[in-house]
Amino acid sequence: MKGGYIYIMSNKTRTTFYIGVTSNLKIRIADHKNGIGSDFTKKYNLTDLLYYEDFPDIYQAIDREKQIKNWHREWKINLIKKVNPEMNDLYWEIR
Repeated sequence: MKGGYIYIMSNKTRTTFYIGVTSNLKIRIADHKNGIGSDFTKKYNLTDLLYYEDFPDIYQAIDREKQIKNWHREWKINLIKKVNPEMNDLYWEIR
């Protein structure tokens, strides 16, 4: 079984968040940064990776994505700030 990731993207002002799931985090985030893939991330210029989790099984990642998508905005921000208090773009850490 192939592993997976959930991730949270945002814009420069941190006003909009996007939660996604992928089997290849590096390529997927590069796609978002280049305006490829999600129309939502392209429309709102969501190019910064703020948070990610890895899972041994893609189905676990999908379940986690669904869970976080149902959270309130404040809960998502608190989750991000636990590992990324400054809410910096983590893209360069995964490259």
